Amino acid sequence: MRVPLVVKRALDEPLLLLAAFGSILLATTTLVALTMYASAIAGAGVRRAMETASYRQTTTTISAQVDATTFPRYDRMVRDELAATYGAPPAVTTSLRSDSYVMPGQDGKELPELLRFGSHDGLDRHARPVEGRWPRTGGQAVEAAISESAAAATGFELGGEFVTKARLDGRPVRVRVVGVFRLDDPVGERWAGEELLSRGMERGEYTTYGPLMVAQETFVARFATSVRAVWAAEPDLGALTPERLRPLAEAAGRVGERLSAAGCATCLTAGDLPELLTQLDTASLVARSTMLIPVLQLLVLAGYALMLTARLLADHRRMEMALLRSRGAGTARLAALAGGEALLVAVPCAVVAPFLGPPVLALISLLPWIRSSGVRLAPVTDVGTFLVSFGVALAAAVLLALPAVAGARRTYVEEQSARGRGGRRGLVQGAGADLALLAVAVLAIWQLQRYGAPVTATAAGGLGIDPLIISGPALALLAGGLLGLRLVPRVSRMAERLTSRRPTLAPALGAWQVSRRPLKYAGPALLLTLAIAIGVVSMATTSTWQASQRDQADHQAAADLRLSGPSEGPELGVLGRGTAFTALPGVTAASPAFRAPTEVGGESALLLALDASRFGELFRLRPDLSARTVAQLSVALAGDRAGRLELPGRPRALTVRADSPAAVPARLVLSDALGVWRDLPLGELREGGNRIGLDLAPLAGRAGTIAYPLSVRGLVAGEQPGLRSTDLRLTGLSADGRDVPVAGAVAHPRGVIAFGPSREHRPLPVVVTSGLAAALELDVGQGGSVRFAGRALRIEVVGIVTSMPTSAPDQQAVLADWETLQAHELAAAQPSRPATEWWLATADSAPAREILRRNPQWDVTTVDRRELAAELRDDPLAAALQGGLTLGFAAALGFAVLGFLVNAVVAARERRAEFAVLRALGAGSRQVFGMLATEQAFVIGLSLASGTGLAVVVGNLVVPRVVLTGQASAVTPGVLFHLPWAAVAAMLALVTAVLVAIVAGLARRMWRGQTMEER
Repeated sequence: MRVPLVVKRALDEPLLLLAAFGSILLATTTLVALTMYASAIAGAGVRRAMETASYRQTTTTISAQVDATTFPRYDRMVRDELAATYGAPPAVTTSLRSDSYVMPGQDGKELPELLRFGSHDGLDRHARPVEGRWPRTGGQAVEAAISESAAAATGFELGGEFVTKARLDGRPVRVRVVGVFRLDDPVGERWAGEELLSRGMERGEYTTYGPLMVAQETFVARFATSVRAVWAAEPDLGALTPERLRPLAEAAGRVGERLSAAGCATCLTAGDLPELLTQLDTASLVARSTMLIPVLQLLVLAGYALMLTARLLADHRRMEMALLRSRGAGTARLAALAGGEALLVAVPCAVVAPFLGPPVLALISLLPWIRSSGVRLAPVTDVGTFLVSFGVALAAAVLLALPAVAGARRTYVEEQSARGRGGRRGLVQGAGADLALLAVAVLAIWQLQRYGAPVTATAAGGLGIDPLIISGPALALLAGGLLGLRLVPRVSRMAERLTSRRPTLAPALGAWQVSRRPLKYAGPALLLTLAIAIGVVSMATTSTWQASQRDQADHQAAADLRLSGPSEGPELGVLGRGTAFTALPGVTAASPAFRAPTEVGGESALLLALDASRFGELFRLRPDLSARTVAQLSVALAGDRAGRLELPGRPRALTVRADSPAAVPARLVLSDALGVWRDLPLGELREGGNRIGLDLAPLAGRAGTIAYPLSVRGLVAGEQPGLRSTDLRLTGLSADGRDVPVAGAVAHPRGVIAFGPSREHRPLPVVVTSGLAAALELDVGQGGSVRFAGRALRIEVVGIVTSMPTSAPDQQAVLADWETLQAHELAAAQPSRPATEWWLATADSAPAREILRRNPQWDVTTVDRRELAAELRDDPLAAALQGGLTLGFAAALGFAVLGFLVNAVVAARERRAEFAVLRALGAGSRQVFGMLATEQAFVIGLSLASGTGLAVVVGNLVVPRVVLTGQASAVTPGVLFHLPWAAVAAMLALVTAVLVAIVAGLARRMWRGQTMEER
């Protein structure tokens, strides 16, 4: 059987063809795996985002005014429209609330207490009866169920009947209570607009109880008198793909328009789903675009590695090609021969690579940040995968055949004359192409820093991938590597001069060899430089990303646990919340905090007040965000504190005795052992002596306890014309009947009686964000009078931070000490600041969080720093680039080792005669090894140093710009470039060890080969 010429020709060079096969297979497999990974991670990211999205984010609500006639028509219209929008009927719950009804027995009152009736289909899925059953239709009396909290507030009992009248028309309704229910999660987002249902009562101008829940049919028949109906649609978005995000967002955003056009003129639509879907679409696009960064880097490296192998193959066959040319072979024939050989290598790689991609991704799934996220990559080999594989393989075949085709026109004599020492400068350097490439790379990185992401606005107004930006890192690495080649001749000449003066032969011969033919070593050096640079940049990106995730969690949470909610409630009162929170397991430090928007100097800002003495344990501020340390800020923020009168024992009641020159409202300012301040109204003091009794038990709530000892901070009288502060006197205090001396009470300005000398308070020390400092035109150490929460206040800036922990991106903020701020408010006769939050330090937050979860009646929203860090870490869209970089990093090292091995073996094989001569002249094995080691050490050392330096420069410019949130927005606080030097050093040592082992094995092989040749 006759073997085709192209096959026989390929078998004559098994080493080079095997190297080409390995390079193409590595390139096609890695790029196919990266393509699969990008698609799989984008889908997994969308699914994870939908699974973890809150009820408020995924629900669309539609409200309208309805009556018994219009409700059935509007209900059908809304459900049909929602089914058409989502492609399938979503889960829709309808809630209705009636007009006001008068509480039984209060018909003649001017301000009676009120009742409301309601209906909520599906309530049985989110609540359970604790007594009785759910209401049914029919009967003379309306059957109703009532929540536990409403039953406790109204006194309605199971089985009780009463008559209530509509407040507008006086129509009576007989009601029978058939059930008492409890919501599964009364503080959940589902009930965010249903405070009456979750709390049982609302206080305003009128006190309203309820709602008394009835069947929907009963409500429509008896209570639907132009009332408000709300439809809440919960679509099933678990199977949503990235491609459907934008169309679904547009369809969901137009629901209101279509309902109005269909005849529902009063229908109003609300919901965050269109915004969420648009944001996810952008995030998915950014994730896929950032995945192109390692792909392009890998393409550059793979292309260069293949061109290097192709050049070796062409050089090795240079004389053969010239001989064929002289024997009459035409250019087309030689090109076909080279192309056929390239396809012989590339086609098997294109067929095999799609089947190797899934196992490679299975290994990527073992990465800690991918495995911990719960994402299971299940890529499928499809037509698109084969198209990518064959496209990459075809491009590789072209690169492999190009050098042979380019040299097909030379004659045998021309090839003979071209052999020799070779030039000292390559074609790229000679033409200045490396400088031009550097200019393009600089432009691309400048664009990346300007736009902050590889996605920019298109001419059509949408978003698209900017090819210049995504190619910037790859171009920068290539340009840097090519510029580094300019050092090869200079460094080799320097090494030759140094080694020539030494008595040892091997280093001098090795340095002379490199200096004689620098371009021979420039190719492997550039390949290794690019591989090392890509590896170091990949490691730096992963490390920077992980550090940024921790920084984001620290900045958003600030403390290990941050608990927010109302300052008081029926279960935990204002002085009971702190006691319950500080008793949580694992809590080592705690502070009450005030955190709310305010106005400072005409600027909107976040006001944050926290116990400054606890900053070291509770306040996490990244060092680069402030010129002063947390400890220095803690000391500087502590200003004038208010005096106190500590009450003995554990009093449950207080008696206040005061003399007033006129009728004036007053309040007693109290604080507990945890630092919580509370104003207790004393009512209106009458002229002369007053004696007011105060019950302290309600301050703890039903389940709370007071943190003793309690302290009296002062007595504050309301504004009264002509009233002087010295006219009001605190004459006595009794705690549980025991008199407490009040000799230290001193009259202060503005009708304030406090404990301590009367003096002018120093300015309030504050820490402000840099933007607010610029708006106030104040620097550290400067102060002035500014409008603070609507009143004039003197402040002193003791610190400036770039971004305040817990603040939103670009939000201005001001930080003050809790006690100092309260003292200033007391001195100004202003109400004490409530504890809107509690900041806790804990070694392990899981047990505390579990107790909070089991007590929804505490009405607490928790921000857990560790849980937040885990959520950020486990976001597939945010972690997408890390997996891609890891895959690219592994492939880059594979290309480097393979290219170095092939180049070293081919170069050594071409110099067998030279080694034989050295052996005949008396050179020993150690000298031969030393010469090879010197030559390759030049390549290895220069490549490792250049690659690492290049990675540091490019990484500093690029990495902070490609680290984004899972929603593709800029990170707060700003990203800091982090290079894991220990891991980099270990990687460099491992690469060096592998390359040295290759050199050692090659030297031993060449030594044996020389001996055989001599024989």
